[in-house]
Amino acid sequence: MKRIVLFVLLAALLSGCAVASKSTPTPVVAGLTESVSQSESEAATPTLEPFRFDLPTPGAPPVSGWRPPLYPIPWAVSPYDHFYFARPIAADEVNWPLAIYRYGGVFFGNTVHTGVDIDAPYGTPIIAAGPGTVIWADWGLFTEAPGNHADPYGQAVAIRMDFGYKGQQLYSVYAHMSKIIAVVGQHVNTGDVIGLVGATGATTGPHVHFEVRLGYNSFYRTFNPELWMAPPEGWGVLVGSISDDNLMTLQQLEVYVTNTTTNNTLMVKTYGPGPVNHDPYYDENMVLGDLPAGLYKVVLNFDGLKQDWMYIYPGQVTYFTFRGTQGFKVGPPPTPKLDFLPTVTPTP
Repeated sequence: MKRIVLFVLLAALLSGCAVASKSTPTPVVAGLTESVSQSESEAATPTLEPFRFDLPTPGAPPVSGWRPPLYPIPWAVSPYDHFYFARPIAADEVNWPLAIYRYGGVFFGNTVHTGVDIDAPYGTPIIAAGPGTVIWADWGLFTEAPGNHADPYGQAVAIRMDFGYKGQQLYSVYAHMSKIIAVVGQHVNTGDVIGLVGATGATTGPHVHFEVRLGYNSFYRTFNPELWMAPPEGWGVLVGSISDDNLMTLQQLEVYVTNTTTNNTLMVKTYGPGPVNHDPYYDENMVLGDLPAGLYKVVLNFDGLKQDWMYIYPGQVTYFTFRGTQGFKVGPPPTPKLDFLPTVTPTP
């Protein structure tokens, strides 16, 4: 008898479930305390807003190719080094040279590049790379004609530095500005804003063209800025003197430098005679700065591929020579010697 009752109860429960499964489910809107029918729900307005994310406004995209902060200036591990300058762009922006517009490159047909170009957005502040006195703040730097809007430097500033090198005066040049802020005669300190990045003069886009001049303020007295700007902390500089067996400088030769840890490869071209000048100690025609310390493979093509391995040390110059069939030699140049003997007058 109990089994019959249980069977009847079970049948009733199953029947109720079947009826419920055939009915249309009633939607429930978040925030309502009572359920409503299908037709009512289509016209109903929920009392609570649908769930949503409150996300912060996206910031500026990150700057690629991060660099550590620079060594303090002046910085010189070797008595022959002269990392006396900071960068003309602050550290929160890209402040390293464009790889395709290095010192000594040939562009626009036959124009030799006498500085480095640092890419930066239009209007970015340009800062003094060292202390000194502003001696030019106008158009016309190259033509020495103030107000000449056809001058290739565009709006430019030149600073006579408070320091020199081996008895010669140093100058720094900042070109292609959209606005000049410094004035002639003004004394500036490292980091002072002297203008804004622009694209005036002979340029394909906004950037600052930076030069280091030694001896006097002339287009023909520039030296490679990568040998004068302090490297990032923990990073170093590769410097090479590359020639054939007859010690003739090899010009515009591609040199490939590969970090053996990251496998990142950079290419730099050698430079030669013209308005560019070689450092009196290194007599270089290739400079590649901002290299993280570590082991590198250096490859060039002269009568076939030639290669060698070199170690970049923090805050230092790694120097090598390549002499045609003699190949590579890593090590500093010989110490400069006096080309005369001092005379001493004996005392009676």
